[in-house]
Amino acid sequence: MNKQEIGTFLLRVILGVTFLLHGLSKFQGGLENTSGWFQSIGIPGFMAYVVGTIELVGGIALILGLGTRIISALLIIIMAGAIVYVKFPAGFMGNGEGTGFELDLILMIIALHLVLNGSRFLSIDSKLPNLKRGQDSETIAS
Repeated sequence: MNKQEIGTFLLRVILGVTFLLHGLSKFQGGLENTSGWFQSIGIPGFMAYVVGTIELVGGIALILGLGTRIISALLIIIMAGAIVYVKFPAGFMGNGEGTGFELDLILMIIALHLVLNGSRFLSIDSKLPNLKRGQDSETIAS
């Protein structure tokens, strides 16, 4: 274990907690309300269910270290959508009418770090078999 592994672990867990709470908020506030808001800004309403589920389940998965790279890639897409569809018009720091996209960008960059580097320290992923390309089925089965 080195300092970089601990730092990446902390990024993974904090990102997981952040998205878990955002997803939980969407479910507690009623996904129908979020769906209506999505429609009002030009996003199909069903995407509220997709985003809320990815945030909630993905947040838990990140905390546990399960599917870190895949979940982080999905969160990058969500954050890019949030920036483009919601936050970009207000600018980086906001414009008095709405918040800026600086925090969304930070979350997106943390997720990108996890896509590029993974996070195996204290993770379920580290306990799973590491399947590499080129292995035949007999090697994998044994």
